[in-house]
Amino acid sequence: QLGVSALCPPSQCYCHSPSPTWACLLGSPGSGRGRFLLQFKFDCHYTNGTERVRLLVRNLYDRQQFVQFDSDLGVYVGETEVGRRWAEGWNKNQAHLAARRAEVDTVCRHNYGVVERFLIHRRVQPKVRVSPTKSGSQPHPHLLVCSVTGFYPGGIEIKWLKNGQEQTAGVVSTELLQNGDWTFQILVMLEMSPRRGDVYTCQVEHISLRGPLAVHWEAQSDSARSKMLTGVGGFVLGLIFLAPGLLIYLKNKKGWELPHSPPPG
Repeated sequence: QLGVSALCPPSQCYCHSPSPTWACLLGSPGSGRGRFLLQFKFDCHYTNGTERVRLLVRNLYDRQQFVQFDSDLGVYVGETEVGRRWAEGWNKNQAHLAARRAEVDTVCRHNYGVVERFLIHRRVQPKVRVSPTKSGSQPHPHLLVCSVTGFYPGGIEIKWLKNGQEQTAGVVSTELLQNGDWTFQILVMLEMSPRRGDVYTCQVEHISLRGPLAVHWEAQSDSARSKMLTGVGGFVLGLIFLAPGLLIYLKNKKGWELPHSPPPG
């Protein structure tokens, strides 16, 4: 069998195995010579659960793959001159090949059963928020941002609708981003020129939802927006002037309480 010892003596190989990857550092400390990285990666690919399983055992030297085992072929295939020598040696060892082929069941299907309950069937519903952004030269919002966060698994479909019609022009999306807590997030933006009464909808479809989730945003005219802002401003100013008067009134009311009747002699 070919192995790590074929490249360096045991005293010069330092291996770490955060499954499913073996990583070995080749070289001796203090020798002044270069360090090299040898990796063994185990990939299990599933189709329709465990109906079809493919095992790939990939061998890399300084991040370049040179030989791999493919369970669909049942043998090792070398991709470089050294890799072909490794493949030839492993393929001659029938016991080793039989053990490797069996790992489709003993490793891949077994691990699927272990993680299926809390990983394969895990569902987290997305949170959706729509917000406009403004440009410095235009009074109107010119970009709608649909923020979809905190969902799992990563497969998701997001559409923009204008008055019920799907929009494809002017739609820009970020890549699917991992949050680091087994959830994902993504932003989908729509360039627009809104008119009064236009209703924009961010529609999200995800396996965790029973049906499409829609969040709406309605365009307002300048006059409606100005009236709303004026009303809010007037309400705030009213509170500012009302508060001192209310405090004075309550204080005076407390000072004019009727005296108690003297107790009977």
